[in-house]
Amino acid sequence: MKRLFSNVINWTLVLIVGVALSGCTVSNASMGSSSPWSLVDLDTEANPLDASFVDDKNGFLVGTNRLILETNDGGITWEERNLDIPSEGNFRLISVDFKGQEGWIAGQPGLILHTTDGGKNWTRLDLGNKLPGDPYLITTIDADSAELATTAGAIYKTTDAGTNWEAIVLDTSGSGGIRELRRTNNGGYISVSSLGNFFSVLSPGDETWSPHQRASSKRVQSVGEQPNGDLWMLSRGAEIRFNADPDDIEAWSKPIIPIVNGYNYQDLVWGPSKSIWAAGGNGTLLVSNDDGKTWEKDPVGESVPTNFIRILFVDDSNSDRPKGFVFGERGNLLRWQG
Repeated sequence: MKRLFSNVINWTLVLIVGVALSGCTVSNASMGSSSPWSLVDLDTEANPLDASFVDDKNGFLVGTNRLILETNDGGITWEERNLDIPSEGNFRLISVDFKGQEGWIAGQPGLILHTTDGGKNWTRLDLGNKLPGDPYLITTIDADSAELATTAGAIYKTTDAGTNWEAIVLDTSGSGGIRELRRTNNGGYISVSSLGNFFSVLSPGDETWSPHQRASSKRVQSVGEQPNGDLWMLSRGAEIRFNADPDDIEAWSKPIIPIVNGYNYQDLVWGPSKSIWAAGGNGTLLVSNDDGKTWEKDPVGESVPTNFIRILFVDDSNSDRPKGFVFGERGNLLRWQG
């Protein structure tokens, strides 16, 4: 009983300290209200990792354990697709991207798939040992053209449907290996080092990564881009920071800690209504409608027994209804209803 009582006191103190440090509050008010998210049944234990759409209705979703699903109703339902993937090995399909009928899928280890007819037919490319690291992120540029980023911090471009790849980065040492990597709106890249002890930026036209210090002693989970082009950072201890000076990439705001529950945040995204969404472990899905000052728990997210690892809003100019997804472990997927 003494040990239990001591733990309760300690946990209470952690909560108090967390709220004091955050300068914001978390409300349960949303628990009685509706949620813009609905749970989608994928009928799989694999982890969904990425999705991209050919048009308003047709799209593809990829994930761990060779997961490839296709939708023809805008993401309401998904069906398995069997593509040309080697029978041996447990492939992790980590990235998919379409630009019209042109599409690419990148997987680990060493897998690239390419389509020119909206995913009806796919060609598998054999990378062999040509590129350092494993594929991590692929971006469709134009017809037969794509950029591929690897776990070693290398970035390559093809203009001939993957027959040849030209190196964009000549020195990958500044990336520190890749824990996470994102492509910016202007065609640059932001990466977090494999140990989370710094982050790096690659501006368009640069041939080497530019490393930058983390905001505190806590390791970095993720760094991304705000709608205005400034950066945000997620650190261990469920800390959220925003760039404090647009002219200084290493100037950060004080940490915002909306909730202390022992789980870190994995992703941060601005929704269609300019609300900010944060996702993390143990069903953590929070929203702020006042630029991060106050936060609310999403009732659907909190009811799903999973760790949320990514939030994606699909940039689809052909649709008048935004598409959004929250990716969770063990086949859990939330779909944006608006």
